[in-house]
Amino acid sequence: MVRKPKDVTDAELAVMQVLWMRESATIREITDRIYPAGTASDYATVKKLLARLEEKTLVHRDASDTAHVFTATITQDDLITRRLRDVAEDFCDGSHTPLLMNLLKNTKYSTREREQLQNLFNELFK
Repeated sequence: MVRKPKDVTDAELAVMQVLWMRESATIREITDRIYPAGTASDYATVKKLLARLEEKTLVHRDASDTAHVFTATITQDDLITRRLRDVAEDFCDGSHTPLLMNLLKNTKYSTREREQLQNLFNELFK
């Protein structure tokens, strides 16, 4: 499958998850979170991942201090929405119905999750 220009790799997603959790972080803070026993090589990897994410305009770098601080420029929900739209486009000719039906039929839900889904359905289909 050909990657779309702004697609996020698994390694980049790990960095994004740290930024979503912390709101902002330095390269060292991200490295320590992803690689608890981080090496210089791990630090360089995170630095490269952040550069790629910055190129994709998914993170912003504040270089006003010695230790640059990074923040996500896209929310987790927005990235989920974009990726699910891509899946629907790639596999279902853009239709969300087959995707949703598959997810609903092939996932085990807790009582709380079922209640949330029922409430959402009730709200959407009043």
